Amino acid sequence: QVQLVESGGGLVQAGGSLRLSCTASGRTFSSYTIGWFRRAPGKEREFVAAINRGGGYTYDSDSVRGRFTISRDNAKNLVALQMNNLKPEDTAVYYCAASTGPQLFTLRASYNYWGQGTQVTVSS
Repeated sequence: QVQLVESGGGLVQAGGSLRLSCTASGRTFSSYTIGWFRRAPGKEREFVAAINRGGGYTYDSDSVRGRFTISRDNAKNLVALQMNNLKPEDTAVYYCAASTGPQLFTLRASYNYWGQGTQVTVSS
C-alpha cells in the first residue's frame, strides 16, 4: 500500500509556472506507475500525465503536451509535475495516483491509490 500527498498548488497568472509534487510513503514506490489527474469545476476528473516505474517513459494528454513535464525521483519517493505557460483552463484540483500495473494508464479506474489533491488556480 502507498499513501500519496500532493503539494505545490496555488494561484498564478496566465503564462506563469507551478511545480507540483507528489510524495509517497512506503518502501515500494518504484513499483508503481504514477499518474496526474485534474478536476475542473463542473467537470469530470481527467488524465493529465503519467510516468512509468523507472521514469524512462512518460505520456501526456493533448491539452498539456509541450507545457507540462512529469518526472520522478524514486530515491526520494517523489513525482513532480512541472507546469509552464499555464492557462485559465488549467484551473483545477490536481491529484496524483498510483497504479500497480506497468502501463502508462490514462483511465482513472486503472489507479489503486489517490492523494487528496492540490488546488491550482490560473487567473487571466
